[in-house]
Amino acid sequence: MSIAAQFRLGYPGFALDVDLDLPGRGVTAVFGQSGCGKTTLLRCIAGLERSAGRLSINGDTWQDAGAFVATHRRPLGYVFQDARLFAHLDVAGNLDYGRRRAGPGPAADRAAIVDLLGLGPLLDRLPERLSGGEQQRVAIARALLTAPRLLLLDEPLAALDLARKQEILPYLERLRDELDIPVIYVSHAAEEVARLADHLVVMDGGRAVAQGPLAETLARIDLPIRLGEDAGAVFAATVAERDAEWHLARVEFDGGELWVRDSGVPVGRRVRVRILARDVSIANSRHDDVSIMNLLPATVVAHAGEDHPSVVLLQLRVGGTTLLARLTRRSAQRLDLAPGREVWVQIKAVALIG
Repeated sequence: MSIAAQFRLGYPGFALDVDLDLPGRGVTAVFGQSGCGKTTLLRCIAGLERSAGRLSINGDTWQDAGAFVATHRRPLGYVFQDARLFAHLDVAGNLDYGRRRAGPGPAADRAAIVDLLGLGPLLDRLPERLSGGEQQRVAIARALLTAPRLLLLDEPLAALDLARKQEILPYLERLRDELDIPVIYVSHAAEEVARLADHLVVMDGGRAVAQGPLAETLARIDLPIRLGEDAGAVFAATVAERDAEWHLARVEFDGGELWVRDSGVPVGRRVRVRILARDVSIANSRHDDVSIMNLLPATVVAHAGEDHPSVVLLQLRVGGTTLLARLTRRSAQRLDLAPGREVWVQIKAVALIG
């Protein structure tokens, strides 16, 4: 199962030229700065832009040199930055509209989708009585009720404040874990990508400058896009122990173990861990007389410059896991942090993100 998408489209001052091979299940994030072509790519996939190229979704061809399936005939759901709900219909009415647009084939399970997105208490409300996060949950549910074979999400959290984003992200994580259809999620927010994506496409200037599994791609330091304070690594771990006295949890991963804040995740559960490069410091020898609890042996793999000339980004190998560290060039030179150097990483903060 896979998605093959090749598009070439030109406008005055901008050209889209991509060749993508994406998983046919899970969440693929399309990431990049404003104007890089993310939404144009999504519109090409939806058939809203008529471009040269080819599109195949899990074996079905929607576009090639001899055919172009019109947008209304493509079994996809599309959710925009604004929810675009019908103001005169309550939540139940908006959902029923989605069901009526479903094509032939098995109908979507309305009750399961309502439960998945926590919409039960909202069914009789009009859109004006919903928060921004609630409106987006309804828009996603309406799209799913069309029984799509592909779900497109175009920066669905961009218009929400931080509190509303934190409200809706757990629901999006449930979608990632429970949906059988592929999701393509456009965003310029590194935190959203780290929490939700399985696969990552990095866009710059209308081209896909990188694509691959999330952890592997986020840990690259050779890309033209610089994340600055948001640079970091994401990897899988397992909760091995919970310390009730200190409200901490110990997680194990391919590289050692880490102590993190206990967020109530049961022992044995797989979790996603994010460590920002700014929260990793480096020492040439182990120091136990410091407040930092997480100390791990590592090897320097590579380094790259950052936007400011005073800063360098290090790529480190800890067992089978890649971490990033962001520090000053002066410190890197003083510690002689050349590739191959054996060091100790001191991790100040670790986030469990899903």
